[in-house]
Amino acid sequence: MRRHEPEQTASHLDVAKLAAEGASLNGQWAVADLPRWHAAQTSTIAPDAAAVRWQVDGETRRVAGQAPQIWLRLQAQAQAGLTCQRCLQPFGPLLQVDRWVRFVAGEQEAEALDADSDDDVLALEPALDLRILVEDELLLACPIVPRHDDCRPPAHRAGDEAEAAADNPFAALAALKAGPAQH
Repeated sequence: MRRHEPEQTASHLDVAKLAAEGASLNGQWAVADLPRWHAAQTSTIAPDAAAVRWQVDGETRRVAGQAPQIWLRLQAQAQAGLTCQRCLQPFGPLLQVDRWVRFVAGEQEAEALDADSDDDVLALEPALDLRILVEDELLLACPIVPRHDDCRPPAHRAGDEAEAAADNPFAALAALKAGPAQH
């Protein structure tokens, strides 16, 4: 695939032209440039991880007896800034999107094909706003209930069992039950 000339922008992407040329376009945006994605962040993201990276590749596929199909491969990556719903601590999974989208002539055809297909189908527009598409896909990739795989207190996660035992009130009760210490 060849790189596309800079005449195409992410806010005015001519998908048909990109596909006809078999071209690619890539870039990155600050989280603040995607308002819905920014609003979905509930904890802070490290400044070096706060970019949303993306790439699109256009492709025209020939199908026997049909007009050529316009396809767009969308890849996006972003560090989410969420809050774990178990421990209420920051949770920052790396979200990765890799999706093919087929474009068709109109909304009715897109709806009909999308309902009967495993593929994502959208109506072809003269100028696609890629920011909206990337933002939609990242929001769909977010976990519905964000949570760590392991939500034990930090001392447990670090493996410091002695510190955890010292904070355990039942450890003190067990010591009292055992009786006075013998010297």
